[in-house]
Amino acid sequence: MSDIHAEYRAFTARKLSEVADARQTAALQLACGIDLTEAMAAGPDLKAGLVRRLTRAIERERLRGMRRHWSYDLNRHIALKQALDRLCGRSEKRKAGPRTTSRRCSFRIATK
Repeated sequence: MSDIHAEYRAFTARKLSEVADARQTAALQLACGIDLTEAMAAGPDLKAGLVRRLTRAIERERLRGMRRHWSYDLNRHIALKQALDRLCGRSEKRKAGPRTTSRRCSFRIATK
């Protein structure tokens, strides 16, 4: 009987992961024109550029929310942030509460 429950939990976790992946992929494609699977396989220089673009898209979305713009979408904002976390290799599970440390992406962004 415990095997059935373990399979059920594994199935549920896999489905939730697939839904989150689809949400992040769609939000990233629609908002920034970036394909998440290609971005994950990109080299460090290209990833740094994609991280900059994605960071700017999140900032624009945040500003829309602060101004209560009609086109603001909280779900898109969350999906973009999750996609950024995933692109930077951060864990998706975080503790609730205020941040105590800086969360910067590990990719070097070249400045000219």
